[in-house]
Amino acid sequence: KRDGFKALFEKLDIVEAERFIALIKREDFDYTKWRKDLWEDMTVDELSSKAMEYQKTEKGV
Repeated sequence: KRDGFKALFEKLDIVEAERFIALIKREDFDYTKWRKDLWEDMTVDELSSKAMEYQKTEKGV
């Protein structure tokens, strides 16, 4: 459990980590299904483009 929190806070800032924790702790929430269905309507190329755009904005490039 402790290692999980450590990994979470290494990758996310405090607000993002709190949002993630709140999201997965909701009752009747299936995180695995949500994650599986999250990008179901996107092609791999569309998802890749969005990821590259996000990376540029996060790194200030």
